[in-house]
Amino acid sequence: MGGAMWRQHKMASSAALALRLRSGLRLGTRGLCARLVTPPPRASDQAKEIGSHPSTKAQAQGSQQQRGKEGPSYAKKVALWLAGLLGAGGTVSVIYIFGNNSVDETGAKIPDEFDNDPILVQQLRRTYKYFKDYRQMIIEPTSPCLLPDPLREPYYQPPYTLVLELTGVLLHPEWSLATGWRFKKRPGIETLFQQLAPLYEIVIFTSETGMTAFPLIDSVDPHGFISYRLFRDATRYMDGHHVKDISCLNRDPARVVVVDCKKEAFRLQPYNGVALRPWDGNSDDRVLLDLSAFLKTIALNGVEDVRTVLEHYALEDDPLEAFKQRQSRLEQEEQQRLAELSKSSKQNLFFSSLTSRLWPRSKQP
Repeated sequence: MGGAMWRQHKMASSAALALRLRSGLRLGTRGLCARLVTPPPRASDQAKEIGSHPSTKAQAQGSQQQRGKEGPSYAKKVALWLAGLLGAGGTVSVIYIFGNNSVDETGAKIPDEFDNDPILVQQLRRTYKYFKDYRQMIIEPTSPCLLPDPLREPYYQPPYTLVLELTGVLLHPEWSLATGWRFKKRPGIETLFQQLAPLYEIVIFTSETGMTAFPLIDSVDPHGFISYRLFRDATRYMDGHHVKDISCLNRDPARVVVVDCKKEAFRLQPYNGVALRPWDGNSDDRVLLDLSAFLKTIALNGVEDVRTVLEHYALEDDPLEAFKQRQSRLEQEEQQRLAELSKSSKQNLFFSSLTSRLWPRSKQP
């Protein structure tokens, strides 16, 4: 009997505890919802709660404004301090790394012109010289003579030099999700090389890097018609363009022809270049065949200075089309001249025959 009463008392206590917890959770949830829904009190309301004295209100508002101003300003100060610290540390590290003497194969320091200066001045001047040389290396060509001297007898040196761009002139880059980047060969490459190799020293001078362009050149020239290869490091970087400076080729500029799809590529010698439209990958393209005929005409006529010819086509939007039109017009004029000459010769022959019939020559005794 006592055990049963004890169990009933325990169950009643548990039920009362559960009821209290449920009511407490309900009140807490209501309070949280009320706090979430109710907007935060304004500064004036908080001042009223603090006290009704004006001085108390002013102090409360002033302290809040000061805390509001000090928060962003303190964050800005910390950010600027950290940036300055990182910048100073990076600068010191750069000066320490690039401001030391160069070393040889054995690890010994190589003396230079800054050894007699104070230590800090040495570091600064070496760092400045390093970055100046690095900038010069990017902007200037790698050498003032990019090609070796022309061949001499008994070896054969073609009388002219042809400088060709790779991308846009001989190849067209294409990208697909399945294959990635691929390069399409322009129709007429083999004909161009075969016809011009005896007349022109063919040089590939591209704004691509050597790592990208070297295997591409091997693929377009399996028979070895190309004499030399020059890449981006041989160009002169000017106003965001890779310019091909003809004066650095170690060849007579009067006998150098540059073919590119950008006029900026030969901006230093505008009358040495032929600007073609970039090839769009069309398989029916015949521009290289027209280019071959144009350049062969220049070489076979023995032009002393190619600039005198290319100057006439410098302002044309399509130089090869202009050349074809002029060539067609000259052929028509030549045919007309030959026709008139043939007509006049036939008339002279007719009159001479008629004269011989009317006035026969006396027979010799």
